[in-house]
Amino acid sequence: MQKEKIIDQLLNYFIQEEKRFANANVDIPQSYEEKRYLLRGIINLRPPYPLKEEILALEDELLQLELKEKKIISSQEIPFVEGKMALFQGDITTLKVEAIVNPGNAALLGCFLPNHSCLDNQIHTYAGIRLRLACQEQRKGKEASVGEAIITKAYNLPCDYVIHTVGPMITGEVTKKEEDLLALCYQSCLSFAQEKNLKTIAFPSISTGVFRFPKKQASEIAVKTVREYLKAHPNCFEKVIFVVFTKEDKENYDRLF
Repeated sequence: MQKEKIIDQLLNYFIQEEKRFANANVDIPQSYEEKRYLLRGIINLRPPYPLKEEILALEDELLQLELKEKKIISSQEIPFVEGKMALFQGDITTLKVEAIVNPGNAALLGCFLPNHSCLDNQIHTYAGIRLRLACQEQRKGKEASVGEAIITKAYNLPCDYVIHTVGPMITGEVTKKEEDLLALCYQSCLSFAQEKNLKTIAFPSISTGVFRFPKKQASEIAVKTVREYLKAHPNCFEKVIFVVFTKEDKENYDRLF
């Protein structure tokens, strides 16, 4: 089925499902890009209520069609920078690795702000509604502690699993406790991946976005923690990838290797 037809069906369903949209006479835009933006925003807002399998399957079909249009990067294409550690500048949602890490909030249900630019929103958007439902099934309404992690399937992402963790939120000067909690995020994710016998894992810069952890300091903690974990568990991983988005972020990591 063509993307245009699928998106029309999905928009019609979700607008009718949610009374605040159904009763608001929502104007459906004409272009695919504008329709996609509207659909993403509506789904971002949607609580993890049960959903008909036929609608989930329809969203899967749309996301798989969109995935085929992206350039997917395999772990083998990313060069090592030190030992088993690698560095990649780009979009973590395009990586074909065994696990990527999602820096979420305490609810671990994804970002509910429509079309927000945070990585949590992007990961849930491209994985699909099944990811939010899977997180809800694990959490059952219970909030996660900072440094805690859970693991789910990745659904419509090119990776196999998503490991969700909650980093510390910084409101002033970074404390030693907050440094330790950030390190715990990396340790928890590596431990989950090790338990699953996963060999490749990709980390974004946890807590450096809306959680305001200083990027330079966060990169130092990330590399130090992973370096120590790999030294303590030399047979566990084949490649641990640090994923950065900006030139500044890349420079922060480059100087550490």
